[in-house]
This record gives sequence, C-alpha cells and structure tokens, in this order.
Amino acid sequence: MSATPQRGELAHEVEIVWLEEPTLDYVRQALDKVPTRRGKPRYARHGRLVGYANLAPEARRSHDSGLFARRTFYLLPHDRPNDPEGPYKVGSPLEAVDPDTVRPGRPGRKTDRSQGTVGTVRAVT
Repeated sequence: MSATPQRGELAHEVEIVWLEEPTLDYVRQALDKVPTRRGKPRYARHGRLVGYANLAPEARRSHDSGLFARRTFYLLPHDRPNDPEGPYKVGSPLEAVDPDTVRPGRPGRKTDRSQGTVGTVRAVT
C-alpha cells in the first residue's frame, strides 16, 4: 500500500465510485492490492470505505503479487469529518486529499478545504 499514489500507478483507472456523497472536507487515499479490477474491494481498516477506483479491462496484475493496484478512499474514526474537534480540526493526514480533486488516472491533492483553513467545516453524522 502506498500513501501517495503516483500518476503512472493510476494509468488504468476508468472510474471513481463514491459510496458516500463526496462532500467531505477530505478523504484518505491509498493504493491497495486487490484481486479484482472492478467492484467494491474488501476493506480491512478501521473506519469506513467511502470510495474506490475501477480499472480498465486491459489493466494487468502485478507480476510480484498477482493482484491489481487500485485506489481506495476511506476515513478513520478520528478524522475531521467524523470528529470535527479531534486531532485534525485544522490540517489533515499525509494521505488526505480533497475529494473534489479526485479524477480517474490523477492523484487527488490537498486544498485549503482539505486542510480546514477556509470555509465551513462540515461534519458527517
């Protein structure tokens, strides 16, 4: 798993699927190794899966693991959307990105919104 996916690792992404409306201030992004190109991947972290990438049919498995590298988007219990007064009241974790910047084939990025430095901070209940 990589905390910051690089553009080349995302070349075969064709779709981002959001399991929740992407109105959150930030989501964590990770590159996970999974056995399928499409569909909701298995989620084994604390917190919750909020989105994932689907890959094109021509995406190949890793020679090392036999798995596909797919991006997942998730939140942990102490993240700002869950706990507005918690440790990320301002700022965000290294792997956090603004969901408005997420596109297939391109890494998401931080913004003032994801850092909690402008606008209103929304809480998810």
